[in-house]
Formats: sequence, C-alpha cells, structure tokens
Amino acid sequence: MTKKKKRYSAEQKVIILKRHLVDRIAVSDLCDEYHISPTIFYRWQKQFFEKGAIALETNYKSKEAKKDRHIKELTQKIQNKNEVVSELMEAHLRLKKSLGEI
Repeated sequence: MTKKKKRYSAEQKVIILKRHLVDRIAVSDLCDEYHISPTIFYRWQKQFFEKGAIALETNYKSKEAKKDRHIKELTQKIQNKNEVVSELMEAHLRLKKSLGEI
C-alpha cells in the first residue's frame, strides 16, 4: 500500500517555519511532527526568504497606488473648481458689461 503525500498550504508552511524561527523548535522535531524531510523544510525556508520581500513590497505598492489615485481625484476636483470659477467670472463680466460698468 502506498502512502499518500500530505500537501501543506502556504499558511501551514508559514506556521511551521514560524515555529522554528520564533519558537526555536528544532528542524528535526518539526520534520518528525509533520512527516516532512529536512530538505523540504529548508526548501520552504529558502522560498520564504526569497519571496518575503514580494509580500512586503506589494503592501508598499498598494499604498503608493492608493496615494496616486487620491492625487488624481484631488487634481480632478481642482480642475472642476477652476472650470466653475472661470464660468462664473465670464458670467460676472457679461453682467458688468450689460450694466455698463465696464
């Protein structure tokens, strides 16, 4: 009878890695507990450190994108305000001309 391999989700892998890095549980103990080889564990750890920057970078990029959207919205509001002020000034000047004040 063949033994079915257990597949771990990304969240489960992070929990296992955290137990080693934060709780200082030995790799051999974790490998025995989760029935994985040390090679697998170290592969996960390598991937975690290589791709960890991406997770942090994504957060930064989303904040930058949000900031850019906010700037565009404010710029659009200013443009709309300037158009309204321009129309009001034109109307004001026409009124003054019609009253003979200019």
